[in-house]
Amino acid sequence: MEAAARRRQHPGAAGGPGAQPGASFLQARHGAVKADEAAGTAPFHLDLWFYFTLQNWVLDFGRPIAMLVFPLEWFPLNKPSVGDYFHMAYNIITPFLLLKLIERCPRTLPRSLIYVSIITFIMGASIHLVGDSVNHRLIFSGYQNHLSVRENPIIKNLKPETLIDSFELLYYYDEYLGHSMWYVPFFLILFMYFSGCFTPTEAESSMPGAALLLVVPSGLYYWYLVTEGQIFILFIFTSFAMLALVLHQKRKRLFLDSNGLFLFSSFALTLLLVALWVAWLWNDPVLRKKYPGVIYVPEPWAFYTLHVSSQH
Repeated sequence: MEAAARRRQHPGAAGGPGAQPGASFLQARHGAVKADEAAGTAPFHLDLWFYFTLQNWVLDFGRPIAMLVFPLEWFPLNKPSVGDYFHMAYNIITPFLLLKLIERCPRTLPRSLIYVSIITFIMGASIHLVGDSVNHRLIFSGYQNHLSVRENPIIKNLKPETLIDSFELLYYYDEYLGHSMWYVPFFLILFMYFSGCFTPTEAESSMPGAALLLVVPSGLYYWYLVTEGQIFILFIFTSFAMLALVLHQKRKRLFLDSNGLFLFSSFALTLLLVALWVAWLWNDPVLRKKYPGVIYVPEPWAFYTLHVSSQH
């Protein structure tokens, strides 16, 4: 009776008739988040990882290949190519899949940072779409990817010479600004997701067979992303940050779950493939001239135009 009287005296209590509008919703949502975080390990996201890997291979890696395969008459040089439409689809599907991945993260991540990262990612990928489109169309006119802009035969004799500056500006938007705004938020989102992929149960720290099968195509795609995107420094920084987080969490008796193991294994395979790629092309004099810095990681398409297409 006394408890009932106290509830009548305090109608603003949670769930009571005089509760603040939305209070019960906020408490229910807060409780749901806590329950999710306490639930522990998320199952392996086979559907998302499969779609993510598939669309990366088809829409990103397959982009320049489709441009070479489809007849030029279908996509004139003054119109978007089939690869451009692939890129447009990538710019829509990838952010969607990243958001779905974040939704399934057992840990609550900072929403504002996620939103800003997704917006920056879309803007950077869109900048790259334009620059990359023009660059690949120039290949049909004799542009050679293994040479710098000013050293290309179809560029160096342009008049007036200020036109060369315009092409260098286009190259800057494509290879530097576009890649930075595209890949920095991309790896930041993956790292934030990775930070929530830990479980207190060591027995749950294993990958199902489906995950093992996806590691190879996933790691191979990231090899292409790192080499063609010229983002080795960003990749190695992200990899070491992931390794440091794993070692730190291990001290707390927390272990990677299946999703974290999948991502970590994919990055480890990528690192091995990049090392083999660099070792194979270490003494190539032409590529050495194009990539003169301390970090020597040749682009696959530069290798293609130098050693494959030039032989036909």
